[in-house]
Amino acid sequence: MYIFFKTNFALRYITLMLLIATLAIPVAVCAGERININTATAQELQTLPKIGPKTAAAIIKYRKQHRFQKIDDLVKVKGIGKKTLAKLKPLITTGEKTTAIPKEHKKKK
Repeated sequence: MYIFFKTNFALRYITLMLLIATLAIPVAVCAGERININTATAQELQTLPKIGPKTAAAIIKYRKQHRFQKIDDLVKVKGIGKKTLAKLKPLITTGEKTTAIPKEHKKKK
């Protein structure tokens, strides 16, 4: 911590901005709402556990051809298996209406 105060202002500012950007979570997740996998952006999908850039792109590619009718359809996307689906189920929806995420499934800060 001592080194942080001894460095120049620009370096401290950049470090602080990177820290804030790293901890930022999209508004939908902060508000406790489920993410709609039929409408979510790649960035929103990547806030979910086990979903990185490649899997988010695969979800978006799949939904352009086939709308997700139910959450279980997500296993049809390459990179998502039954274990990942089990972790995602409480956090996602396929409907237009968003619903609250149960407290035990919210991301820890």
